[in-house]
Amino acid sequence: MILGIIEMLLPYQEISLTKPDFENLQVYQLAEKLANKIWNIVQEWKQFEKDTVGKQIVRSADSVCANIAEGRGCFNDQDNRRFIRISRGSLYETICFLRLAYTRKMLTKEQSLKLKPIIDELSPKLNAYLNSIGNNK
Repeated sequence: MILGIIEMLLPYQEISLTKPDFENLQVYQLAEKLANKIWNIVQEWKQFEKDTVGKQIVRSADSVCANIAEGRGCFNDQDNRRFIRISRGSLYETICFLRLAYTRKMLTKEQSLKLKPIIDELSPKLNAYLNSIGNNK
């Protein structure tokens, strides 16, 4: 039982599971990249900053890619679109928290400039992906 749980936690390429197809989506890859960069930034913050804005921004950024994955696993286009809309909302929430973090001097200009191109590419790709769901039949 414990071995099975540990195997679930390992990256898919390290075990014999089939790689989920959502990992091939550029929009997912960008969302995961954004979430990981934000995680790394927040790890450097002071405890109070982590406990307030930090936890919320990590959750919202993680939610962007998690909802893309969850939507891809749905059995119909309507549910998939619903999860992509949630993902888009989570991206906007992440942007809000990034603005707050920058204004409160928790996020440096350099960090902000590194995140901006990812967000600038991710937002229209999310919309394009949303519009494409169900249109390739």
